[in-house]
Amino acid sequence: MADKQINFDEKWKHPMQKPFISKVVVNIGIGSAGATELKKARRVLFELTDKKPSTTKAKKNVKEWGIRKTQPVGARVTLRKSEAVEFMIKTLSIFDNRILRKAFDHKGNFSFGVDEHIKVPGIKYDPDLGIFGFNVACRIERPGYRIKSRKKDRRKVGANHYLTKNEAMYFMEKSLKAEIVDVMEDRFY
Repeated sequence: MADKQINFDEKWKHPMQKPFISKVVVNIGIGSAGATELKKARRVLFELTDKKPSTTKAKKNVKEWGIRKTQPVGARVTLRKSEAVEFMIKTLSIFDNRILRKAFDHKGNFSFGVDEHIKVPGIKYDPDLGIFGFNVACRIERPGYRIKSRKKDRRKVGANHYLTKNEAMYFMEKSLKAEIVDVMEDRFY
């Protein structure tokens, strides 16, 4: 991979090719536990991110789990710019800055889960809240990728403007000092 690293560095000299962390979505799913659990989950997300979380609703009925369509089943927060980078640094420290190779998809995104929110540095256990797990999804993209998802004058993005899996992994190694591993030696989660 040493020869590809040189190619990425050369390619990223152009400002429209240099990737960045576009957004980080933090999600807590509670299922059909009720309104009190949802309030607790929202409070945990607020403590983690200092942002007001939005409520996620069920998209379809699941009779076996007792979930109805449009019933509140979780909470999420979207972080952008420097807040996203700071949150990623904080949460990756839980895993000693290691990310599984299989956590990356083929368009440069990756995600992972944390089983207990109290593992995040600076968060203390509150017996009133209990312990919640959460998911983190990170999107890495190049400048100009927004034209694909904007509302007005939406356009297609060329295939060479997508981030590859190897580019995303190299970006995380270089920018956030993350180590990409095949297997976690110590079972963190």
